[in-house]
Amino acid sequence: MRIDIAVRKSILKGISLSVLIYILPVALLFLTFSIRGQRPWESPFSAGQALMLHRWNDYGVSLFILALGVVEFLVGLYDRERWSGNEKLTDIACFAFPLLILRPFVTYFGLRVLPFLLPGVRNVFAWVPFWWGFFIISVADDLTQYWYHRLHHQIPWLWRFHRTHHSAPYMGMSMASRQNVFYTFFFSQIYLTSALVYLGLGPSAILVQTIKSAITIMAHSSIPWDKPFYKYRVLHPVARVLARLISTPATHHAHHAASSDDGVGYYKGNFGNMFFLWDVIFGTAHISRQYPKAFGISHYQGDPWYAQVLWPVFKSNIKGSELAPDGPMVRVEAQPEQQTLRTTE
Repeated sequence: MRIDIAVRKSILKGISLSVLIYILPVALLFLTFSIRGQRPWESPFSAGQALMLHRWNDYGVSLFILALGVVEFLVGLYDRERWSGNEKLTDIACFAFPLLILRPFVTYFGLRVLPFLLPGVRNVFAWVPFWWGFFIISVADDLTQYWYHRLHHQIPWLWRFHRTHHSAPYMGMSMASRQNVFYTFFFSQIYLTSALVYLGLGPSAILVQTIKSAITIMAHSSIPWDKPFYKYRVLHPVARVLARLISTPATHHAHHAASSDDGVGYYKGNFGNMFFLWDVIFGTAHISRQYPKAFGISHYQGDPWYAQVLWPVFKSNIKGSELAPDGPMVRVEAQPEQQTLRTTE
């Protein structure tokens, strides 16, 4: 199955624009130094602040995830009827893999592989001020993940590596880590960010990852925390900015919708992770301020958890599934014509 010509042109055009966006924060950094006559190797960030942020990233985010999960269950917002034993095993396996395997590997990559590949340049950019480093990593990390995510939807042979994230017929904080092992392992942005940390932007990276983790988890959560911004007129100006800046339940739940027939679901867009702004810039945004009634893949029949987590090593026994031995690369179903940018406000 080939990539649609229009999609190919859109990807090439978007990547060309992305190169300029990657360069922008670095260019602004040096422009600011030039205007102010500052010495770039002077950084106001202290080791004590870095340690404080490191501890918050380790413990604060973990406590936040635990609290959010408890709230979802206690108030009945998690769709327990559709959370079968097979789905539980899928979610648990996907949650455990990054903690038990990926994190140690990324640590090894930063401590052993990068010094071997890039000897003599450790902390070469440690002079970059903390907030400029935060700006640089926010753009580099999240824009890279936007493209990684988008390409898995638009390049047919990549779709099955990402399909697990969309198979669940429910939404909740556990969805944030529900991914095929190989999709997670080859996350392009984690290696880019690891390189930037190695080059001296570690403290900034800690804060970026803390904020990004919180936004991503809250966007997948079954708690519609953004609903008041759409309901009350006095908050509408805030809603207009918020919905276009970061991922929210309304915009990201639309990405996980089972169908786009209702004008709310939009799984062919809304690819942003931390920043929804990328979708706005690249024409893949759909803002409806509403929430889908059904989630997942319309033809999903409960592929075994091991196939969802470890495809293509293990295949599904569900006939016609994209994860089955003889399954299609992408199961095509008739859908309404896609629009590039839609808003209903």
